[in-house]
Amino acid sequence: MGMWKKAIWGLAAASPLMAQAQVDLTKLDRDMVGPKSRVLVLGTVHLSELPAGFNAASLGTVIDRLAAYKPDIITIEHEPGEDCDLAARHPAKYGPDWCPKTDAAKAASGLDMPAALAEVDKTLKEWPAQPSPSQRRRLAAAFLAANDPASALVQWLQLPATERRAGDSLDGALVATLEKLEKRKNEDSLIAAPLAARLGLQRVYPVDNHTGDRIDVPDIKAFVKSIEAAWATGNGEMKSLEKRKNEMVLANDMLPLYRYINSPESVRIHAESNIVGPMRAKSAEAYPQIWVGGWEIRNLRMVANIRETFRERPGARVLSIVGASHKPWFDQWLGQLQGVEIVDAAEVLK
Repeated sequence: MGMWKKAIWGLAAASPLMAQAQVDLTKLDRDMVGPKSRVLVLGTVHLSELPAGFNAASLGTVIDRLAAYKPDIITIEHEPGEDCDLAARHPAKYGPDWCPKTDAAKAASGLDMPAALAEVDKTLKEWPAQPSPSQRRRLAAAFLAANDPASALVQWLQLPATERRAGDSLDGALVATLEKLEKRKNEDSLIAAPLAARLGLQRVYPVDNHTGDRIDVPDIKAFVKSIEAAWATGNGEMKSLEKRKNEMVLANDMLPLYRYINSPESVRIHAESNIVGPMRAKSAEAYPQIWVGGWEIRNLRMVANIRETFRERPGARVLSIVGASHKPWFDQWLGQLQGVEIVDAAEVLK
């Protein structure tokens, strides 16, 4: 009986260690058939926040490097139409203005958001090798009705200049919208869409998600104040990073800036400045830690959305363009997925 007792106590003592043993999910695909999907996460500054002196031509060498990578799929930080439709059906939870209105595109095309999403899917499955200008204009209108303006711009940019006109559900108002999109100062219009058009892709994929970071707290002002105070503690490295970025954003060539913000140093600083202060902050309501939970949910759902874009395309080359603060989470979590290899942004941008 003494020996059995010793054995039982020995197992009991070892059980915490046994419980901590985990499977390394990153090794399960070691004998997979076929090539891995390659995912490049490009951290970006939000171009809409840059000073008035910013020149879009300074992005030329960045786009050249990304074109050389030859992505099959490009994702952007914009909410998909499916999420917008969900939010519209639950205004009590998400509010009445979760996404931009698509009324003008609906009036011109006859498509509400679900119908537009269905038409886009059906059209692309039957898309010819040499689409006509009429087909491109109709698809652009459907993308606008589906709350996917960047993909509409991809179609517009592939039209000959003489065919960039009204017709086929693109009325004058929608043409004006597309012309404004061409010049809009954001990474969707100035990097993703021109790159997709240059590569002959038919769309980009919106993958943003805010359904999980809609924080439900009784005092939103106190919540924001608490988070800002948490971020302000020990943020010397982020201040230095921002100072260096601000010195580079108005250069004639943005490539050095993109090399810097995608460097291991920048990735580390973004991760730590977002999380370390809030996790250490003392708050009776635990507001900083609640924010971290919402941030993680948002990134998890975005990563899942990216994975969905190449679910049926094993071996695809993917480019995900996203605000630099998301890159640490994207690299880490996408890299844990089966059959996925993370591409070093520094290598692509060198």
